[in-house]
Amino acid sequence: MKLTLLLAALLGAAAAASPAHAQTPASYPLPSEADRAQLAITMADTLYIQQHYKKSEFQIAMRDGVKLYTIIYAPLDADKVRYPVMLNRTPYAIGPYKSDKMKKNLGPSSTMLHEGYIFAYQDVRGRYMSEGQFVDVRPEKDTHTGKTDIDESTDTFDTIEWLLKNKQAPKNNGRIGQWGISYPGYYTATGLLARHPALKAASPQAPIADWFWDDFHHNGAFFLPHAFNFLASFGLPRPQPTPTGNPSFKHGTPDGYDFFMKMGPLKNADARYYKGQVTLWNEMMQHPNYDDYWKARDLRPHLKNLQRGTAVLTVGGFNDAEDLFGALNIYKSIEKQNPGLRNGLVMGPWVHGGWARGTGELVGNVAYGPAPSLHYQQEIEAPFFKAYLKDNKPAALPEATVFEGGTNQWRTFDAWPPKPAQDKVLYFQPGGKISFEKPTSGTEFDQFLSDPAHPVPFTEATATGMTREYMTDDQRFASRRPDVLTYQTDALTAPLTLAGPIEALLQVATTGSDADWVVKIIDVYPDDAPDNPRLNPAVRLGGYQQLVRSEVMRGRFRNSFSKPEPFVPGQVTPVPFTVQDLMHTFRPGHRLMVQVQSTWFPLVDRNPQKYVDNIYEASEADFQTATHRLYHSPAQASQLVMKVLP
Repeated sequence: MKLTLLLAALLGAAAAASPAHAQTPASYPLPSEADRAQLAITMADTLYIQQHYKKSEFQIAMRDGVKLYTIIYAPLDADKVRYPVMLNRTPYAIGPYKSDKMKKNLGPSSTMLHEGYIFAYQDVRGRYMSEGQFVDVRPEKDTHTGKTDIDESTDTFDTIEWLLKNKQAPKNNGRIGQWGISYPGYYTATGLLARHPALKAASPQAPIADWFWDDFHHNGAFFLPHAFNFLASFGLPRPQPTPTGNPSFKHGTPDGYDFFMKMGPLKNADARYYKGQVTLWNEMMQHPNYDDYWKARDLRPHLKNLQRGTAVLTVGGFNDAEDLFGALNIYKSIEKQNPGLRNGLVMGPWVHGGWARGTGELVGNVAYGPAPSLHYQQEIEAPFFKAYLKDNKPAALPEATVFEGGTNQWRTFDAWPPKPAQDKVLYFQPGGKISFEKPTSGTEFDQFLSDPAHPVPFTEATATGMTREYMTDDQRFASRRPDVLTYQTDALTAPLTLAGPIEALLQVATTGSDADWVVKIIDVYPDDAPDNPRLNPAVRLGGYQQLVRSEVMRGRFRNSFSKPEPFVPGQVTPVPFTVQDLMHTFRPGHRLMVQVQSTWFPLVDRNPQKYVDNIYEASEADFQTATHRLYHSPAQASQLVMKVLP
């Protein structure tokens, strides 16, 4: 590690001093010293792998005879030193395959690379070079009978058995760790269900917990570009093992708002673009409600009676646009169903997987201080695995390590949400105000016209997909639209720290029979907030409206996600839902703003605002304008219940 840091310092200094570097037109954001050092470390690690690791490739037979392609990187002295094994199971390709080429990086971090581990990477069943049939979020079973009764937990168990007992496998110390991010995080969580006694440490990172809430759905609302773009490539069939992936979809335009508007209702997607090739898309279109299809893909009920000797560290990012729900709820489910198990949580300021690449200092235009990703890798992740896989003792880590936005500091707690956090009710008020005082007088409601033909964009950026940075975007563009209701506090005179989920209760009425409801929690900077010199000079932070948490609720599911129901036009109706957890301090001089709207395009597909049984089969004729009301009278008080740290 000392060699790596020396090279990092030398390369970083050379880059900073280079005349050519100084003459190059600026590309924003400008790299920090930590960014340059991290790039140098990455370059040095690639060389280190080539000089210190041996690569071997295997077809590992599962209990039903299907062979899973596995590549193992072992230190050159593994025949003399017994290293633990780190296992990563993925549907995203483990190559390079069948060549003398090596991966450019190994393991979760540079720190662990230099500490010495055997790294085993495996293509899951039915993906890339592995045999068998791939099933998206394959339903897990609590019991298994016979050799053909398989799921991801049995594949993990059989893989661990091979790593421990097969003569071809590199010698090891008998201790296995597993980690993965996103879909590989899901496979890490299912690996816990293998309940193999040699699995001593597992870290599900941004894992999928339940696909009705993770990735493609939020409270029943469909995240259109994320699902469409992902499945247009990943969802295509793979008839036989192959080292190559599917091509990415070509939109023909950089403007996703325009592309998805022209596509029209969701039912047009298959006819125009997928041509019947993407099975999962059509399955989702046939299951708009939380029915048995989705319940079978809920991992949470299975996360019980886990192996007592396995320590778990779940990791997520508060700015993760894909699997924030998964990280929070995998942790909560394990904690609730496995008393006494070593179960920890880390939540940082990151985008999806941001803790494993770069320094994590910037998300969009928002700075989070010096290198939170490196702090996590060196002070949390590496010590966790080292303790259980090398030292054979409990890791000296807290239950929950959580990054506090606004003040940009790490906090530790013995539970999440923090036990000292107290529920406080934030009430919508007349005149665009919001406060912890219940409304006593004034107008009873605010209203706006919601037009599906002109939906509110989710970002000012021009992009074909769900931008990773949207969760910190400046919301001034939205607060100036007539179809977005905006409420804010006075400038704060003392810090206000929110820690945990927010329970929303909107009292609403509509002239239509269906509607979506979007709530956005925003940190409004003072007008004289200084600009960040690393950002484009066009980005002005005075008055910046930083999105810190947002959520959508498909109104038809207000009483049940399994049994949707229409709104009665004109009738005041409560719409309760959960806004996912955050940890953020609104500093003195800042304001807390809340925005409410009914379209968020193309991030969320358009609600026709006319109730149809299957919203995914709505036709052009079903889309209609509607007037929506948000009530804030004493008798019908819309509110947000927040967890506030004293």
